Amino acid sequence: MSTSLKVILWLMMTTALACGFLHHVVPSEQINFERLHIFLFNLCSGGTLLVYYTEGQTHLTLRTRLFLLLAVAFAFSAFLHWYAAAMGLSLALAWVVERARVKHFGSVVPRALFAARESTTRKFHQAALLCLSIGLAMSSIVMLNSVYLHWWHIEKLKLDTFFLGFSFPVSLISMSVIFSLMQRAQTHTTKTLKAASFWVINLGVIIFFLFILANMFEAQVFIATTLFVAVAYVFWLYWRQGIQLQQKAFLSSGILFLLITSITGIAYIVLASSPYYIPEYSQPLLRLHAFTALYGWNLSGLMVIGRHDDFPLQLHSSKIILLHWFTVLVLCPLGYFLPLFAVLAVLAYAFLLRMLLFNQGAVDEALRKRQQEQLQPAQAG
Repeated sequence: MSTSLKVILWLMMTTALACGFLHHVVPSEQINFERLHIFLFNLCSGGTLLVYYTEGQTHLTLRTRLFLLLAVAFAFSAFLHWYAAAMGLSLALAWVVERARVKHFGSVVPRALFAARESTTRKFHQAALLCLSIGLAMSSIVMLNSVYLHWWHIEKLKLDTFFLGFSFPVSLISMSVIFSLMQRAQTHTTKTLKAASFWVINLGVIIFFLFILANMFEAQVFIATTLFVAVAYVFWLYWRQGIQLQQKAFLSSGILFLLITSITGIAYIVLASSPYYIPEYSQPLLRLHAFTALYGWNLSGLMVIGRHDDFPLQLHSSKIILLHWFTVLVLCPLGYFLPLFAVLAVLAYAFLLRMLLFNQGAVDEALRKRQQEQLQPAQAG
């Protein structure tokens, strides 16, 4: 990863977290920075790294640069409520992502998603790109209806709720990397379960979103629990079959964040349907859920994706992971309510990002060669 890309990512990701605390400075009723908080991380940083990883170059290609510029323009257009510009930019972004997908996978129609011979790794990768391009195209339709046409009204389908979906492509590409760093499946059962996990996770999230729109409480709890079991299985599988590389510690930590995200999500659904659904209870739980999803799970995957050619890195993995957990589980949730902790959270997060992005890769070429040899026979079944 080039130094310029590292600097851009550091600035965007740090600014993204800081925007989540700006309600301490400017009341949300005047200016709501929540969209920038989400877009700068999920779409601008996560989307750029997804395209960068797909392009497979050590530098920013023209397509990746174009995506980054358009994504930042879209983020600020949506933030400033310039919806006409945002709709055009979302369609342009969808086109850029589709061009990258077709070039990498060689087909406009994603038939490989249904092919038994296609690895789970590649299925998750293509699904991440498809999810991003479809989400961008759909956001244009949702904005057109919500702002201009008003053809339909669904209480739960608000713009900000829909925009949260841009975190899903980041989750899918993280899953792709996790499965790529597993040993080859030795049994037919393991291969089948790997393939099943792909469909359970993808279809589960889509169905879950539809149940939210339909306001079906019991169905939401059922699907959320199913997704939790699927993630727990992936964690168990990766713990057993994951290749012993430095990346394993970061990705295992990331999956644990995702499990916490699943638990807090289920708890929030139950709370929302109870007499105790009041801000004193709901807000802390919601913020814990959001921070573990964005800055816990998603960050873990993005760092491994962004620096995939640089591992092993020259840092103490356990200390960095501990700092990551303390920042996400303690400083960030407290920072949403207390300004002092907000400042501490941003400082700790900025330091964490600096370590993850700028610490050099291994200078020991023999060590790097051994890592490559370990990865060669690894194949996700």
